Amino acid sequence: MTTDTSPSKHMNLAVFLTADGNYHHLGWRHPDAVVDGGSNFQRWVEFAHMAEAGKLDMLFVADQIAIVGGSELEAITNSSKVDRLEPMTLLSALASHTKNIGLAATAATSYWEPYNIARMFGSLDHISGGRAGWNCVTGGQLEEAQNFSRDRHEPHEMRYERANEFADVVMGLWNSFDADALLYDKKSGQFFDPSKVHTLNHRGKHFQVKGPLNVSRSPQGRPIVIQAGGSDATVEMGSRIADVIFTAQADFEGARGFYSQVKEAARQRGRSPDSIKVMPGLSLFIGKTREEARAKFDALHEMVDVRDAVEGLGRLLGGVDLSGYDPDAPMPPLEGNDLRKSGPGTFVRIGRENNYTLGQVAVQAKAARNHCMIIGNVQDVADHMEHWFRNGAADGFNLLPAVMPNTLDDFCSLVVPELQARGLFRTEYEGPTLREVLGLPALA
Repeated sequence: MTTDTSPSKHMNLAVFLTADGNYHHLGWRHPDAVVDGGSNFQRWVEFAHMAEAGKLDMLFVADQIAIVGGSELEAITNSSKVDRLEPMTLLSALASHTKNIGLAATAATSYWEPYNIARMFGSLDHISGGRAGWNCVTGGQLEEAQNFSRDRHEPHEMRYERANEFADVVMGLWNSFDADALLYDKKSGQFFDPSKVHTLNHRGKHFQVKGPLNVSRSPQGRPIVIQAGGSDATVEMGSRIADVIFTAQADFEGARGFYSQVKEAARQRGRSPDSIKVMPGLSLFIGKTREEARAKFDALHEMVDVRDAVEGLGRLLGGVDLSGYDPDAPMPPLEGNDLRKSGPGTFVRIGRENNYTLGQVAVQAKAARNHCMIIGNVQDVADHMEHWFRNGAADGFNLLPAVMPNTLDDFCSLVVPELQARGLFRTEYEGPTLREVLGLPALA
């Protein structure tokens, strides 16, 4: 392995959980898989305790505010993603069951108001003692739009224009209170110092928000802001506001190019490149031997119906009709639409580089979507992560467990000790806040 320019630096690790927890589309069918995580809070307590015991940076709840494919329920009866706990309620409850692990969730700018988001995540930061993170995304599924009085999403450019203003308002509201604004002075009768509470008075194209926020400055100064995606718009917005970028990068060269793009964009804005953590998704199939890992993958892979996978790929791309394409023909050169600018090109590249048919790409997407996937033993997984980490492709990873709790348990009990032995990962948490755990600079 090549040497890292910062030997004391360690990688950051999040675990991506959604609905019942299983990332693989058919993970819920594994004999040992949890199937009721969409409504059973105790499952999430178990997940959080496992991730915290493994010293992971954060538990990230990915959310969609719709049943994707819900207009044809008969076509999605094998999907476990129809049942989801609302993430802010879930994370607020988990805060009292955990001590160190960060608690982050998706909230789409297309379907909230900035004041709601600022208040919710500011409150979560207080409740958790400084461990909150907001994944700021625009939303990407047709059914989400249809649940909020719209026939379809706004075009990509318009959604990002709104999202940028939305984020500015949220971050402005988070600065409503100075750290010492609350006096609690019973003798004088002064609860707060009005000179240290600031009215935003925002008037923009999309929002008119007076403020101040009625939640005081939180333990981190403000919650961690996450962006998710791989488009130029993600880089542009992320380089301005994000602390963390989650991204889907299927191969090392693509990941290294994206990483360099983000870090350079940060420099151009006068930010330290270390002030943004780039964390690609990583789909994992881990075994004590390579044969065992392959068997774990094959057990799920063989259950996938090709035509169902092709339909699912269309839904994943935001509602693209792929029914006119031959699943046994080479992966077609799909182009992005105004819903998912960054998605189709990645799948086309996966097909081209692996000589896959549309059907083969769609089946792999059931396991990893457009993320990188590793099937191997502990050393294979650690080698892969170390290579990306030490060679400018990642600051860490967003782990995508195929089967819960098995995959997360395999990672925490087998891979984490190997990463620790290599000096690549912490053995104890660095501090009480997510900002400290991520190794981000303190806010002024």
